[in-house]
Amino acid sequence: MEGVQALLKDYQKSYSQIMEDQKELTVSIAEAQDMTKKFKQRTQKLTEELKEEEIAFKEQLTSDKAKVDALQQEESDLMEELLRIQAEIKEEDSQNAHLRARADVFTKMPEKKFVFSGKTGNANDKEEFEMKPHITYPMEEGTALITFEEEDVAMNILEKRKHKVDLGGECSITVEAQPVHLMMPSLVEIDTDICPRRVLISNLPKMDTETLQNKLEIHFSKSKNGGGEVDACEFLPDSGTVVVTFVEENIAERLAQTEHHEVKLHKTKHNVRVTPFINGKITNLETRISMCPRTVLLTGIPDVMEQETLQDMLEIHFQKNGNGGGEIEAFLYNPLGQHAVAVFGGVSSADQEDE
Repeated sequence: MEGVQALLKDYQKSYSQIMEDQKELTVSIAEAQDMTKKFKQRTQKLTEELKEEEIAFKEQLTSDKAKVDALQQEESDLMEELLRIQAEIKEEDSQNAHLRARADVFTKMPEKKFVFSGKTGNANDKEEFEMKPHITYPMEEGTALITFEEEDVAMNILEKRKHKVDLGGECSITVEAQPVHLMMPSLVEIDTDICPRRVLISNLPKMDTETLQNKLEIHFSKSKNGGGEVDACEFLPDSGTVVVTFVEENIAERLAQTEHHEVKLHKTKHNVRVTPFINGKITNLETRISMCPRTVLLTGIPDVMEQETLQDMLEIHFQKNGNGGGEIEAFLYNPLGQHAVAVFGGVSSADQEDE
């Protein structure tokens, strides 16, 4: 019995120990479950944060890629702009070189003395540019050109159109008055450049033209004088200068750089000036039809008497005020069977004047 009670106590003691261990195990399980729950929550939170960071990273990556693309496009645009500016600079340099060459040519133009006379006025008072072209007007047979001193007279003659001219006795002719139209330049643009084979020689003495040309050709054909083989030598009577054309292109530039040359023209040497020769090319020409305000064309004039007599009769008829005429400045008659041309000049940029 005592043995059983002792054994029972041992079992009770073991049972109590087991219960204590069970409590501790329950607490440990609860703590482990709580910790597991916390770990799960933390893991879930970290997973969400990681996803958010991943999304943010992708967005940042996309944004950075867009910025890189924009920078690359900007770099490409800047390169194109740089190439364009370089091309413009190159073109400007070319134009500046051309302008410098032209300016250099203008500073080396042959010297010519001018005398300015007249009244001085306000610098703001501008005058129109005037030029005097040489216009050849072909005349048909049996026609005449009359230039009146007054424009109103020419207008009266044109308005009446048909004119009966009395030739004396019972003889008369009927002529028709028509306006004279000329094609006039309204805009002329000329591009100039330096001729590589020609030079202009000025400051020349007055002497026989042929002798002058021969002397110049001999002098500038010698290499010791900086010249070369001469292709042509032409005298310009309007300016008193000579144009020398060489076979090779580099000779003209070399002579123009020296500018002043001593050439034996008479028994003594003469100092001549050599400058570049400028070529001109019309790049733009615009024309307009202009009616002569004081000139009238008479047509249908028959050959009924001598030329001089008929011209006098016509001139007398159109000078009379009763016939609508007036003072005549010029009269040109071209009878049947002959060919003639009229030359018009004194043309301004504003109006056509007859001469």
